[in-house]
Formats: sequence, structure tokens, C-alpha cells
Amino acid sequence: MSNRDTQSMNLDLFADDAPPAAPDSTASVTPLMESAASDAQPHPALSDTAALFLLCERWVSRGWLRDLDLALVRFLDRETQNAPPLLLLGAALASHQLGRGHVCLDVAATLEAPDFALSLPPEGDDLNDPPPLPSHVLATLTLPEWQAALNHPTLISDGPGNTPLVKSDSSGLSHKTTRLYLRRYWQFEQTLHQEIAVRLSVDSSEESPLLKSALDALFPATDTLDWQKNACALAARSPFAIITGGPGTGKTTTVVRLLALLQTLQLAQPSAHPLRIRLAAPTGKAAARLNESIAGQVKDLPLSGLESLLDEQSAAASSNAIEIPTEVTTIHRLLGARADTRHFRHNAANPLALDVLVVDEASMVDIEMMTALLSALPTSAKLVLLGDKDQLASVEAGAVLGDLCRRADAAHYTPATAQWLAELTDHPLPNELIDPDGQPLDQAITMLRVSHRFTETSGIGQLAQAINQPLSEALRERDKHQAVHGVLNNGYADLHHLVLKPDAQNEDSALERLVITGSPERFPSTGEGRTDHKGKPIAPPTGYCHYLNTLDSERPDTALAFEENGDAYDAWAKQVLNAYSRFQLLCALRKGPWGVEGLNLRIAKTLRREKLLFGNDHTFEKGWFEGRPVLVTQNDYGLKLMNGDIGITMAVPDPRAPSRTLLRVAFPTSDPENPIHWVLPSRLHAVETVFAMTVHKSQGSEFQHTALLLPQTPNPILTRELVYTGITRARDWLTLIEAKRGILNDAVTREVMRVSGVEEI
Repeated sequence: MSNRDTQSMNLDLFADDAPPAAPDSTASVTPLMESAASDAQPHPALSDTAALFLLCERWVSRGWLRDLDLALVRFLDRETQNAPPLLLLGAALASHQLGRGHVCLDVAATLEAPDFALSLPPEGDDLNDPPPLPSHVLATLTLPEWQAALNHPTLISDGPGNTPLVKSDSSGLSHKTTRLYLRRYWQFEQTLHQEIAVRLSVDSSEESPLLKSALDALFPATDTLDWQKNACALAARSPFAIITGGPGTGKTTTVVRLLALLQTLQLAQPSAHPLRIRLAAPTGKAAARLNESIAGQVKDLPLSGLESLLDEQSAAASSNAIEIPTEVTTIHRLLGARADTRHFRHNAANPLALDVLVVDEASMVDIEMMTALLSALPTSAKLVLLGDKDQLASVEAGAVLGDLCRRADAAHYTPATAQWLAELTDHPLPNELIDPDGQPLDQAITMLRVSHRFTETSGIGQLAQAINQPLSEALRERDKHQAVHGVLNNGYADLHHLVLKPDAQNEDSALERLVITGSPERFPSTGEGRTDHKGKPIAPPTGYCHYLNTLDSERPDTALAFEENGDAYDAWAKQVLNAYSRFQLLCALRKGPWGVEGLNLRIAKTLRREKLLFGNDHTFEKGWFEGRPVLVTQNDYGLKLMNGDIGITMAVPDPRAPSRTLLRVAFPTSDPENPIHWVLPSRLHAVETVFAMTVHKSQGSEFQHTALLLPQTPNPILTRELVYTGITRARDWLTLIEAKRGILNDAVTREVMRVSGVEEI
């Protein structure tokens, strides 16, 4: 990160209503930062433990540091003697990084941009009368001084051992630094390195003579390079493979064909048994979506061509049908999560019984879960990770997929790999993707580069591409701002940019009309006349009125008893759930008027005013009401509900008094025999209203019309990755809302900086 970038981000971080800097200007530091930089006296906390604890207590009281972080350093100080305050400060910050998604503390980066070591500002903090900022505390500290203090035989070591902290001196990919870990996370990283390195070291020189014929049977000949075909070829030869790509690039299509390819190659071997294949995803919602997608893709597989190849091999082989599983489970369920522990039934001592494991939405898998997964895989098993490397990473520590795919844009295939692929696929790779110094990991990664959902006429696709471009010497902030707004102002049929006006009445009316109707009048031709890539009509954009009207208009006859007429009520619930998926409001924050907590109540009141919902303020805030959409926030194996599942609250006849109704929450399932799972509201404890959903929670979902709302003030959580993830949840229509002009410019030029050593595999 450049000093200019750091200064610009600090300006945005601490100014409540400061106007955004001109696109081509160099932002200056705030007076608060200037005073910190001018203070040449070492802060007492750097040399005095009591002063350090007092400082940490003040940080905790403001929400800048967690109670857990302070408790850790108090424990370390209590259990040892003469622990240097700088070491304890490093431990507090290293612990805090885990809550912010980092695996460790990068000491050099912390000294370069100290205020990014804490949660500044936490939601709801106006920064009045703040404690000393890290930039003030660390103003006089040098890297050698801090490195010298990271020495204590009981507390810290350079690697193996039982010290609670581990330090790693590294040149990294961009700068020399020391990384400071809590031992658990250092071990996660080491295990990840070891497991992947072992799989990458497997000799893949021997390949089936059937490979090219099978690839040709799966992928019809084309005049251009087929990245899906390349992905299948590379994944077929490696025990570890990654297939990454943006929305609509065909990740699911590719993996289904890959599984058919692997089964064909397996069945062609003498006396072979079909591969044991398992499919998994990080959340129940992602698992259900993959299950539906794969089931549809399997129906379109050209299996006859593959089976004819097997017939040519041997009669014995052809007796085995090529079967592709469609059942998808969560990673927790696959590994056998043990209640109230961090451990799983399947591990290195009790590995999974499988030959191939496919993990979808891998960007959402944190380093602890990825390590558990790799540890539980048999050494002979193949692991295939699917995901969009540019999406938001897990809310937990680690951005494993993003770290592993850091070099994927330029591919870095060796000349040998490039020649092998050209011979298999009949198309050479572009020269710019070939690198004589390509690493083993590079040869296991394929980036799908052609979107079949978003064409050049799609504003959503063009906007995603403009936002996703990282800043570089060739792409400055001003250039990126112009590219993004060039798309927004181009008049694309599927895209609308709404900037709320400062006047409260105008602001309320524009936003409230959007959530009620979807504001189709803001799109060209009011959203009429569009078709998808198959020529099917696309329904115009809508808002929440659509599912609430469906809830009322499609309600079964109240004379039909709920228990005896399950099919009728299931059909009703399916219609309502499908209607609900037509629109979703996404936002970046949880707290405040522009976070889910404030927006959910505000939207409920708006819908009540339109007589689409009924209830009082207390009911909307803490109770249950018909039409309430809820999001499950924790796995509940007893109720068979997973984190991320969405249900709708519906009123059904009370069997004890048919003239009255009872509330039930309808959740969709992947079971065609029982498509709806009805749950009593009283049994649902970990749920929240979901008129507004955070972008993080939306990962793995897709909505016909997505509205992404950016808040009024800049916040560290507003990043390029968050905006990209939010807008690519839209399938047909996107409304991008800025609560204040300039927030989008700030967000698209700030990038997630997840600190780890995973990239050094």
C-alpha cells in the first residue's frame, strides 16, 4: 500500500462529513494524524506495562480493541516474568487481527499504517474525545526496535514448540517484515502449506490415453480457446485444483463435466470401481443452490459420447454407468462437527471415505476450516476448490482462496504446461499467460475468463468488471472513478444508479418506493421487453410488494386444514419464497440507520403504511408477524436448518380453532418429496429479520433484482471486494444506491488487505 493510499484512507476514516477529495488530488492527513506524527516523545505504553494496560483498557472501552485481546495479554503477563511491553502490545494486536479477518500481525505494515491495526472506527463511534491512536503510540517506534522486543523464551518462538506466540521473519512478496501469530493460526498455516505442497508434488507425467478423447466428447470443437476445457484438463492431472471465475463464467458447468471426465477415466481402468465423489459448500444456502445447479447440469451432460468411449475400452468398463452425484452437504456436516467444540469426527486419524471432494464457494472458507478439511482428506483423494477469488473472504480469519489465487489473472503457466494444454485442447494459450518461472501452484489453477451471464450489453457485468480492476501504475484512482461512472451513466437496461438527496423527505420517498415497488420506472422502458441469453422474457424489476401480494393472493382456502392439505400449503409457500427471491436489499453495515438493524425496522414500517404488513412497532422490532422474512444465523442440526437459510413467516389455520390462525415459518428444502420445511417460530432462536441483508450474508445467493445500499459516511468495511460481491448478487436488475454522493468512489478504490503467509506456498 502506498503512502498516498494510506493517507487517503486515513482521511476517509476519521472525517464524518468531509467532502470527498478530488479524484486527482493527493489527500492530506488530518490534523489528528499530524499531531501524532509530530510527537517525538516515545509513548509510555512502549516501555511500561501498566501504561500499556491502561491504554488497552481505553481502546476496549471505545470498541477499538476486544475484551478478548486485553484478556490474552493480561494472561501472558501474569503467567510470565519480564515480558516486554512491546511484545505484549504485539500480542494484543495479533489477537485483534483475527477478529478482523487477518491470520497474523504484519509488523512492518502496522508501522507504516498504524491505525489499521485496530477497528477504527467501529460502527456507532463518532470519534469524539478519542484515546491515543496507534499512529500516536507507535510514532517513534522503528521496525528493528519492535523486532528486538519480540524475544521471550516462554512466550514466543520462531516455529515448532509450545509457546503461545510465533514470529516469522519473511521477505514476503513485497517487503521485509516480521509476522506475529497466535500459535494455533501459525499451525493452521503450516498444515495448509504442507497438505497442498504434498499434493502439488505428485508426479502427473503419466496420464490416461483416453483424456483427449473424453475432453473432446465433453466439449464440442470451437474456434476459440475454451477455458472450461482447460480447467477440466488441469484438474484431471492434479490432486489439488482450483477453478475460479466471476459470476456466469460456468464454474458449476465446468465441475460437472470434470466429474464426468474423472469417472470416465476411472472406469476405463481394469477392474475399477466408480469414484466416491462428495460435494460440499460452506453454508446450507450455498449447498442448496449448488445442489439445484448441479442437478440441472447433469441432465445436459453428453454422457453417450463418454459411454461409447468406455465401450471401446472394454465390456467390463462399460457395465459401470457414469454417475455424477447431485447431493451437496455443508462442510461442517461432511466433517462431522462435534457440538460445542472446534473439533470434527473426521480428521487425520479418521479420514473421510472419498476419492474426490469438490468445495463450492471456497472464498467463504476460512483458514481453520480449510485446514480441517485438508487434514481429513485421504492422501490419495483429489480436492477441487470452486469460487470467485474476487469476492469477499470469510468473516473469520483468512482469505485462503484469494491468497492461493493471487497470481491467477496472469496465469503463469510454464511452457511445458502450455504445450500440454495446446495438444489436448487444440488451442494455444496467449503468450502473456506463459511464464518460464511459473510455480507448481500456478499449474493447478484455472481462471475462467468468459462470462455467459453478463455480456457486453449487460450493465451489471460491465460495472463488475470496472469495479474489480485493482489500482496500479496504469490505473489510477481518477481513471477507475471515470470507468465506474462511465458504466453507470451509459444507460444500460439492467442498471440504475440512485443517489439519495440530502433532503430527508426526498431521501425517504426514493428509497421507500424502491423497496416497495422496485422502481421499474427508473429503468429504460420500465424494465419491459428484455430477454435472457436463451431468449426467455425477463420479468420487470420489482420490490417487496411482489412477495407480499403473492402471500395474500395465493393463500389456500381457509377451509382447508393445514395438516390434511400439506400439498396445497407447500405450493403456496413455494410461490411466496420464489416471489421473495425477486428482490433483495443489501447493505454494508449492521448497525446504524444505514445498517440492517435500522433498515429492517424502517422497511417494515414502510410496508405497514402501504397495508402490506400488519403489526405494531414492538412486534416489528422483537416479535413475529405474517410476512416476516427471516435469515438463520447459526446451524441448527436438530431443525435441519443451516446458517444462511431464508424462510418466510406465514399464517395457517389453527387446527384447534379453524377461525383463527397460527404462524409457521416456511423454509425451502432440496427434497422433492418434502419441498417445504415448516417450523414453529418459538423454535427459532438464531434468526433475524431480513428485509435488509449484509453483503457478507448474501454470498452464495442470487436475486433477480438486487439493490445495494452504500451508507452516508466512509467506513473501512466499504471496499472494492464488498461492492463487487454485492452487485454480482444481481441476476437481471441492479439498483446501486449511494446515501451520499462520493461514497462509491471511496469504496471502489479501497481494497481488502488480509494479512497471512498463505501466498508463500
